[in-house]
This record gives sequence, structure tokens and C-alpha cells, in this order.
Amino acid sequence: MQRKCRLRSWSLSTPRFGALLASGVAEIREADLPGDREAVARLWLDYLMWGNDGLESRYGFRLPVQEAVEHDLSSIAKFQSPDGRLLLAFEDDVAVGTAALQRIGPETAEIKRMWVDPSHRRAGTGRAMLDQLVTAAQNAGYRRVRLDSPDFMTAAHALYRSIGFAYVGPYPESEIPDRYKSHWVFMELVLS
Repeated sequence: MQRKCRLRSWSLSTPRFGALLASGVAEIREADLPGDREAVARLWLDYLMWGNDGLESRYGFRLPVQEAVEHDLSSIAKFQSPDGRLLLAFEDDVAVGTAALQRIGPETAEIKRMWVDPSHRRAGTGRAMLDQLVTAAQNAGYRRVRLDSPDFMTAAHALYRSIGFAYVGPYPESEIPDRYKSHWVFMELVLS
């Protein structure tokens, strides 16, 4: 059974937002394209290479990450308003994290490329980006948000579950080839 989740928008007066800022969370903003294109490409490639290393060490295969990054960069508009979002997290003017949202159906969005550089994790940056994407999805009128990630990314799965994401079966819009889906986790958040 999926949990319905009510979320509120971030504002500077939201106590949780103030607490996150005080705890050293990176500055999070929408990517400013084309100026941030290089940072987006670097973070997407870092994320997919890191994921590929995990897939190879556990299951003995690698995916074509350079092609995936080039494909997403060539269609980057799908991650921008009004249907999507492309966030970057900065610490000391250096991009250290990214997260994206895209439309995959009339009432469904998908989170893609959630990544915080390992040296900047455990400070709330991933949670803050996730919260911003879910709020953006709600504000855009989506009824659900889906995502997929390799099964070994258990810390990410715990983060997603903490705000109400539930496990679901593979969904047809996922970019994961059928032969690898057994190594992936698929999740969905029903928005209210």
C-alpha cells in the first residue's frame, strides 16, 4: 500500500529550512543554462560512473554512461520548467550535487540523477534537493513521482522511504534495460 504524502513549500520562514541552512546544507538552486551545463555534465558523469563501478563490482556489467549523459544533455529541456526541474547544490561556489525531475506521463513525474558528491554527503543536501523536487512536482499538478536506482544504493532508498516513497514494480517509462531490472529498485510517491 502506498502512503499519501502532504508536503509544504519551502520558504525562508519555514523552521526546517532555517535549520538546514544553519546545519551547513549547500546552496540549492535551479541550474542556469547554458552557464551551468558543464557542472551538470560533470555531476551526471560522476554519478553514473560511481553507479557503474558499483554495478561492475557486484554484478559484472557496466552501462554506457557517456552516451546517457550526452543523450540527457541533448534533451536537457525535459528537466526544466514547466514540466521538470534541474537543481544544482553548491558549496563555496562549486557544484557538489544535482537532482532532476521530468514528466513521464500526464500525471506522473520521475526523479533522475540524484547525486551528492561523496565528500559532501550526510549534511542534508540530498534531502533538501529531494524535498524541492517533490514540492515542484506537487506545484506542477503531478499526482505521483517515480524513480529507479540500483539495488545497492540503500542509503538513497532509506531517504526516499523517509518521505513516503514505496516500492513498486518496474514502470514502462524507466530507461533501465529489461535485462538489468532485477538489479534495480523502483519506487513511487503518491502526492495529495
